[in-house]
Amino acid sequence: MRSCLAVRRNPLLMSKFSPSYFVCLLLTSCSVYGVAQVQQTPQASLPDSPGAILASNTHSASADDTSSSNDAAAEPPSLQQGNASSPPSGQSASDQQAKQTKRILGIIPNFRAVSSDMKLPPQSPKEKLLTATLDSFDYSSLVLPAVVAGYSQATNATPEFHQGAAGYARYYWHSYVDQAIENYMVEAIGPIITHQDNRYYTLGHGGFLKRTGYSLSRAVITRNDAGNDTFNSSEVIGAGAAAGISNLYYPSRERTFSNTASKWAVNVGIDAGTFFFKEFWPDINNAFFHIKD
Repeated sequence: MRSCLAVRRNPLLMSKFSPSYFVCLLLTSCSVYGVAQVQQTPQASLPDSPGAILASNTHSASADDTSSSNDAAAEPPSLQQGNASSPPSGQSASDQQAKQTKRILGIIPNFRAVSSDMKLPPQSPKEKLLTATLDSFDYSSLVLPAVVAGYSQATNATPEFHQGAAGYARYYWHSYVDQAIENYMVEAIGPIITHQDNRYYTLGHGGFLKRTGYSLSRAVITRNDAGNDTFNSSEVIGAGAAAGISNLYYPSRERTFSNTASKWAVNVGIDAGTFFFKEFWPDINNAFFHIKD
């Protein structure tokens, strides 16, 4: 989800996909759900007698115990550690936990998103490398560089690449490498060196503005391996490093400070926009798609 470095090669793309424009689109789309959502409480029916109450409670408790033991046996240990507690009285299960899926719309990788109120053990360096690899080499990672390469070639963003099939191939591999380098810098190398967690922890509760502010702030605030909030140097410095590394394989006229700084800013801005979308994806999914892993 990070093939945004190549976007900075073309002024039209820069204007179309600036962080403010991207975030505004996300705010508009998600606010529709926030306004339309209406919580409905089903009305329970009453039993005929006190004996029915006792029998019903006994049967429910037995069924719950059986179900809980079966679920616990089926779940892997890491998931059992992360199970949220039962929702308090007066609070629905959907309010208590915003459940993430491994993919958004069944296609876009969402491997680093953690459902709300889940407590997970610290990541190992191997796990951090694995998430960066999944984001870089998943089948869906081939799509966005292809789109960016096609647009860049159509607008002649880098004349040195020329036109035709050979020119498109140059645009494509540059876009793909941009994406992979930033994934590894932000999700693996940075977090391993700084002992930071590269996952996005969904807030899942509170008002729309509170959740929006939380999600956008994750571009500069993250958790360390001890579970405490810290400056997100992996994102900020990692995105800047990726922008700088890209100068090694682009034509010399692209290697200016202003180009590098603008790529850096857009990388962080787009990542903040994806955090926003991850925050509200469980709500959108529950309201419209009902996708389950």
